[in-house]
Amino acid sequence: MFDLERWEEIFETIRKNKLRTFLTGLSVASGIFILVILLGIGQGMRNGISAEFEQDAANILYIWTNRTSVEYKGLNPGREIRLKNTDYQTTAQKYIDELEYKSAVYRIWNGVVTFKKESGSYRVEGVLPDYQFLENSTMTEGRYLNYTDHENYEKVAVIGNRVKNDLFKEADPIGKYIEISGINFKVIGVFTDPGGEREENRVYVPLSTGQRVFNGQNYINNMAFTLDKQDNFEAALAASNKFSSELQEFLKEQHSIAPEDDRAININNSLENAKRFYDLMDMIKYFFWGVGICTIIAGIVGVSNIMLIIVKERTREIGVRKALGAEPLSIVGMVLHESIFVTAIAGLVGLIGSLALLELVGPMIETEFITNPSVNFGIALTTVFILVIAGALAGFFPAYRAARIKPIVALRDE
Repeated sequence: MFDLERWEEIFETIRKNKLRTFLTGLSVASGIFILVILLGIGQGMRNGISAEFEQDAANILYIWTNRTSVEYKGLNPGREIRLKNTDYQTTAQKYIDELEYKSAVYRIWNGVVTFKKESGSYRVEGVLPDYQFLENSTMTEGRYLNYTDHENYEKVAVIGNRVKNDLFKEADPIGKYIEISGINFKVIGVFTDPGGEREENRVYVPLSTGQRVFNGQNYINNMAFTLDKQDNFEAALAASNKFSSELQEFLKEQHSIAPEDDRAININNSLENAKRFYDLMDMIKYFFWGVGICTIIAGIVGVSNIMLIIVKERTREIGVRKALGAEPLSIVGMVLHESIFVTAIAGLVGLIGSLALLELVGPMIETEFITNPSVNFGIALTTVFILVIAGALAGFFPAYRAARIKPIVALRDE
């Protein structure tokens, strides 16, 4: 039942102790504010990491080589290992039932691309048709490379959106000829990429053409694969790790590399990288929760201390109430109401302030690893409810102490 006199009494107490009530509420509000902001930053970091991994296929593996670091079978360390078409073809055939997309890559160094009077230095690579899906590229004009282009050594090229803007400005590039290091290639498509300009600063040509025209012989710089989809992340990670281990062992055997040599064959497993990042994000999230909760606890302790002071100040009044027949439950309710009211109002102020800040500033934050920091409203509101319960507990002990005061003792209090 709504008790008007009790609420008038609570407001009267607050008016008499404005500074004390304000500082108590500020400690509670700052606790909620800090917690929600930290949770928002944590979510922003998770968004940023997710965006980084969305730039390429989610379960992609890149394989490249380096120099050996261990002597093996009479071969000195420092031997350069170079992948060949046969490495790719053998791997693709060996794991044909496990692979989703696959491509070998031959990189053309110093790829100067020219169209009429415009020119620029871009990353030029010979690839296979599946590379579009490995890189998550989307065609905006024309088409991507196909296997006919590869089999017929066609001099065709697919250019990134940035290359198009640099060389062609507003002109339509489809069907036009560009020069790559002095060799004419016909533009058949333009792509965009989630990675932005860095990824759109590329030109792709058929792998066979790139090797033949730019004296690549049968060498490739790296290989890229994605595995078939799995039911869940853990199953996908297990399959990816198994594939990486087997492929590394296979390539070491093919190139006479010591089993313990960890430098010669390198495999970048995006799922393994993702797991490391997400595990790190979880640790950061738990840390943020810990800091926020500790801040809130500090505020709750402040509320409890203030309630103890209030009970001490009103000891004589409580004694009079009990002498006039006030029930212990009434005394407890008097103290609890004020504790819950201060905690709830301060918590809501902190919540609204933090959500408003995230709403206004969040969309403007676009760093490499933090994107649109935000927090689930349900979680934020739940923290306020928990805070109110904690506020009730904080007020209960002083209230219980007040209810146990004997009237004769209270009336003697100075």
